[in-house]
Amino acid sequence: MEKHFTRIANAIAYAAGKPGTFILCAGIIIVWAVSGPLFGFSDTWQLIINTGTTIITFLMVFLIQNTQNRDSAALQTKLDELIRSSKAKNHFIGIEHLTESELEEIRKKCEEAAERAGEAAEEAQEAAA
Repeated sequence: MEKHFTRIANAIAYAAGKPGTFILCAGIIIVWAVSGPLFGFSDTWQLIINTGTTIITFLMVFLIQNTQNRDSAALQTKLDELIRSSKAKNHFIGIEHLTESELEEIRKKCEEAAERAGEAAEEAQEAAA
């Protein structure tokens, strides 16, 4: 079931991001707007577009969130493997599960370390010159 859903979700997300899909949707809106005078701009006429767009938006939110979650998990796994297999510090593996404040603290430490490394490189260049 999960593989089937993933295949369908990927196909719909891929199709939804194509220019042709946008053109089709814009065309539907134009046809709806042009048909307004034909239906006297009735409540039913308005309800059709409102209901249709609400349903599509509701479903697309979950579909997009699903694809984003999978993409994010795959990216984190790839980064974790790069960290694990390199000389990088292994304590960075899994930091996506930390709180915002914990991540901010690590980010500041990384920035400070990068700044110190840059200063040390500048001093080494000046000493060599």
